[in-house]
Amino acid sequence: MRYNKLGRTGLFVSELCLGTMTFGSNEMFKAVAGVQQQEADTLVARSFEAGINFFDTADVYSDGQSEIITGKALRNLNASREEYLVATKVFGRSGKGPNGNGASRAHIMDGVKASLKRLELDHIDLYQIHGFDAATPLEETVRALDDLVRQGLVRYVGVSNWAAWQIMKALGISERLGLSRFDSLQAYYSIAGRDMERELIPLLNSEGVGLMVWSPLAGGFLSGKYTRDADGPDDSRRKDFDFPPVNKDRAFDIIDVMRPIAESRGVSVAQIALAWLLHQKVVSTVIIGAKRIEQLDDNLASVQVELSADELKALDEASQLTAEYPGWMIDFWGGERAKQLQASIR
Repeated sequence: MRYNKLGRTGLFVSELCLGTMTFGSNEMFKAVAGVQQQEADTLVARSFEAGINFFDTADVYSDGQSEIITGKALRNLNASREEYLVATKVFGRSGKGPNGNGASRAHIMDGVKASLKRLELDHIDLYQIHGFDAATPLEETVRALDDLVRQGLVRYVGVSNWAAWQIMKALGISERLGLSRFDSLQAYYSIAGRDMERELIPLLNSEGVGLMVWSPLAGGFLSGKYTRDADGPDDSRRKDFDFPPVNKDRAFDIIDVMRPIAESRGVSVAQIALAWLLHQKVVSTVIIGAKRIEQLDDNLASVQVELSADELKALDEASQLTAEYPGWMIDFWGGERAKQLQASIR
């Protein structure tokens, strides 16, 4: 297991992070959740044993049950608090009334206290805004987060599912006012969903913001269980929860390239999909989730897969994005300067 710096912080996180969206159960997350305490203890212990030091949850996962189960599973490790990092999120509806969701100061302050209580921790290592709040000024959000850092309740702050302009505006406000900045973005990224390469990844590289990848297997679609002729097993989560959106024809073309690479190495298609992400320099950590120990072990093995230059080229060509404006014009008109810069770096 390798450990990467999270953005420009001094914090090192394992290249794989255990996501605990599968912990607990309720109506909204029934397709992906269902793991109870005993099973969660096993999954967390196996992850920790494999070198994972980073665990991600959210206040809305199974109505807070995920945080409760995650906190207890971590305590059951009997490891010192300094040996593991806990990330959680605030934004979604966790209370009644008009102030029971969002990224307002009121909801953030209520949310962090509730999460700390459920996790039974005295601080959260990474506190993330789970979505963009069009109703709350960004200055209010970043000031509230800065207060939490200064109070010692939160060590670092990040966002999830924001657009590039929204992140850049928040970073500008933080710099202008001397407030804690966003150190990470948690976003959907997979070999079948490379949309964030258009705007978000250039921003992350430019501003030194870390990337936490969610749904690296595109909601299980890249697990190898799906083919053009078979719609996956009966217990597949996508039968009830077809998310995130995937261009299935395009994804099958990519799987057609991944499968022979996997077979030649004696590994799963899922491991090739995860390994491709682990080879992307912008990625700080890839969040994996599992209901069964067999799934977890298969995902953990992806850190041993070193793809060759030819394999990476084949995978990149099969999954490359279609050209869009202004990207194609930037490449056309600014290509010479970009080559000059690249040559000078060598």
